Amino acid sequence: MTQTSENVTWLTQEAYNQLKAELEHLSGPARTEIAVKIAAAREEGDLRENGGYHAAKEEQGKMELRVRQLTQLLEHAKVGEAPADDGVVEPGMVVTIAFDGDLDDTMTFLLASREYASSDIETYSPQSPLGTGVNGKRMGDDAEYELPNGKTATVKILAAKPYTG
Repeated sequence: MTQTSENVTWLTQEAYNQLKAELEHLSGPARTEIAVKIAAAREEGDLRENGGYHAAKEEQGKMELRVRQLTQLLEHAKVGEAPADDGVVEPGMVVTIAFDGDLDDTMTFLLASREYASSDIETYSPQSPLGTGVNGKRMGDDAEYELPNGKTATVKILAAKPYTG
């Protein structure tokens, strides 16, 4: 199956290893631990007024959601492969834009999932309004995206280079 850049998550090897380790922990030891907590709380009696039971069930729900998120993320991950340096905006690229074509009002960011990069650069998801607007554009192109207030903003793509971390 060929993956498009829209459903690929670019990860460094280090980020992939950390997320895989988190998934293995949550799927194994953490699941066992929460099951023990739930069983112990259940033995305390009336479940309607059992705060420990409800807290443990809520924790279990959050943990299972994270397991699903990590599983999906890792299934679509591309590890250690930067996109081509061809000036096309796609996940894994550091993008510089100018708002409304104003070269004094620029921003540089990484187009990727937050798990991809360290905190040294602002990161926008390819599924975000800005990410969707710039994805697939080339240097010199204008891109539009919807603001939270429903209005449309226009940016000019000034640069797109592979992230080197």
